[in-house]
Amino acid sequence: MIAAATDNLDDPLLGPWLKGFPPAAEPVRRSQLARQGWNILAGHLPLPIAVLKAGALAHNLAWMQAFAQDRGLDLAPHGKTTMSPQLFRRQLDAGAWGMTFANVFQLRLGVLAGVRRALIANQVYTAPDLDGLSTLLAGHAGLRVAFLVDSMAQLRQIEAWRASQPQSPVFEVLLELGVDGGRTGMRPADDALALCRALRASAAVRLVGIECYEGLNVSGDIADIEAAADALMTRVNALALACDDANLFETDEVIVSAGGSAIFDLVAARLRPALARPLRGILRSGCYVTHDHGHYRRLVHQLAQRCGCADELQPALEVWTTVQSVPEPGLALLTGGRRDLSFDIELPHPLMLARAGRLRALPGDGSWRVRGLNDQHAHLRFDDVPKRAPQVGDLVALGISHPCTTFDKWHWMPVVDDDYRVIDAVTIHF
Repeated sequence: MIAAATDNLDDPLLGPWLKGFPPAAEPVRRSQLARQGWNILAGHLPLPIAVLKAGALAHNLAWMQAFAQDRGLDLAPHGKTTMSPQLFRRQLDAGAWGMTFANVFQLRLGVLAGVRRALIANQVYTAPDLDGLSTLLAGHAGLRVAFLVDSMAQLRQIEAWRASQPQSPVFEVLLELGVDGGRTGMRPADDALALCRALRASAAVRLVGIECYEGLNVSGDIADIEAAADALMTRVNALALACDDANLFETDEVIVSAGGSAIFDLVAARLRPALARPLRGILRSGCYVTHDHGHYRRLVHQLAQRCGCADELQPALEVWTTVQSVPEPGLALLTGGRRDLSFDIELPHPLMLARAGRLRALPGDGSWRVRGLNDQHAHLRFDDVPKRAPQVGDLVALGISHPCTTFDKWHWMPVVDDDYRVIDAVTIHF
């Protein structure tokens, strides 16, 4: 299915083989979707359905681009958030320098969608991945890709592969720094500098920059979060300066990169160390494109207060469900569960109610809570007040906390206007 879907990434054929597409409707190209006259609130699409709100999407694209540009930085948004060619294109058209991916599989989709500058924010070292990356580089003129290295063992595996592929390209790499108890990335400064020297001496790779990920340090007191981010970026800057002094970078322009989706303001100010050669600071935030209704919304609200931003990112992703049963007082079963929406950080947030047959969405009651998810159901608990109680057939919108793992549950998402008319769509290729 994915192979067929990539035949026309910009204007794919959508049809009833996709969850959320009207099962009795004829297939239609994305470019013709707005002409169908479909409206979520009118019941034209089967529920559940995940939708993207056009206004919030446009706002977020402009907001994040301006945030980076105002600080002299570039964006390479993390494509793993959406794996959507249409959203990749919108991010690039908004001014992104390139895209970030987690592996060569994801990179391939980006390249097919027109990405020509990319970071793989992960270690690449197995023969199949190196084969795939080499093939992509050889087959697409002007394609630039850099991936992460954090051990001598990884470097040796890359060198062993290249010994059997002497005509393969020399790979661009970034040295990754990590934190104790965190994920990948080197810890001791002396070991990191020694690996940089080994990268400089290797015929298989070219060291082009330094990378880190600060996103695991987002819990607890803000003073502790700020201190952890500052300590990490101090190490990044020190290593970049040491490599510059020792002439270890093999590039005309050094890359220094960081930036998850929660505290990217705390690293943004430290992405331009004073090197002797040109430097490009790159933020890799990904979730900003749709934002969310919980975890990231709270964190980015704090971020906006720290940076004095006039406005904030806006949640753009909603999952619309319907009430299929009210089997007991105070409990409604919604047609959306673990197969349809993410729950890896928080349970979904009830947002709005639309009474059956009415083209108007009203704010949900503040007492409503989703207390559990099954494969296909959400358990909505509510105060049993007749005027406000959800009824069978009502539509309920759920807000998502952490959008990444909702995207991978759908192959497409309609884009809707403020009245929930379907005006466009994106496709998704996990």
